[in-house]
Amino acid sequence: MDATESTPILLREDLPGGIARLTLNAPGSLNALSDAMLAALAAEFGRLAGAPETRVVILRGAGRAFCAGHDLREMQAARAAPDGGRAAFADLFARCAAVMQAIPALPQPVIAEVHGIATAAGCQLVASCDMALAAGDARFGVNGVNIGLFCSTPMVALTRVVPRKAAFEMLTTGSFIDADRAAGLGLINRAVAPGRLEAETLALARQVADKLSGAVRIGKRLFYDQAQMGLAAAYDHAGAAMVENMLWRDTDEGICAFLEKRAPDWPR
Repeated sequence: MDATESTPILLREDLPGGIARLTLNAPGSLNALSDAMLAALAAEFGRLAGAPETRVVILRGAGRAFCAGHDLREMQAARAAPDGGRAAFADLFARCAAVMQAIPALPQPVIAEVHGIATAAGCQLVASCDMALAAGDARFGVNGVNIGLFCSTPMVALTRVVPRKAAFEMLTTGSFIDADRAAGLGLINRAVAPGRLEAETLALARQVADKLSGAVRIGKRLFYDQAQMGLAAAYDHAGAAMVENMLWRDTDEGICAFLEKRAPDWPR
């Protein structure tokens, strides 16, 4: 069954070590990005942005799939409007773009835990996350072209993580790629045995969460900022950030702990 009023469409678990796990909870629609799902994601990302106690976020799907993209039934229903759905479609894609952009803007690293399929805007969701692990039998596609709808907005995220020729082939053929191919292209970090997906994702999350949270947060922001700059400007920006980082008490403690061969006394 899909989520109802008594079953949230987006579940959140706060795990030990500052890990928040979000589960898209509309398995009957393969966790489609419906209006309700987008609203729930936007609200939760807003809360996480102001949650310093959360160090890492995991994003996954309930049921048979990670996410099958936009809710086509909702989109078709919008055509009944006097303008044929133009305003509704513009609003939908703007809201979806805002959700996708909220992920790299979050201070916490976000890890996608992918099983089943990640198609169209679902593949966009994977591409928008900072890292991704996938079950070995997962499949990925930007297959809107198969129904006459080019995946233009998913393309924005996809072309920023996948080489151009591979992305263009996916977009124009609508063909799916498997997890090994997705890893080879850089869409995901790696493929793992299906029975190990949850454990491997948690292990990665814990590894990141164990680092100095402030350093990871400043690093994530800088990672995306410098990528949009020219080489000299990027070095200037990164150098200034490292100066500030070096002046932190916790960084001094981390360096001293390394030199003294002990665990750092960092806040948990």
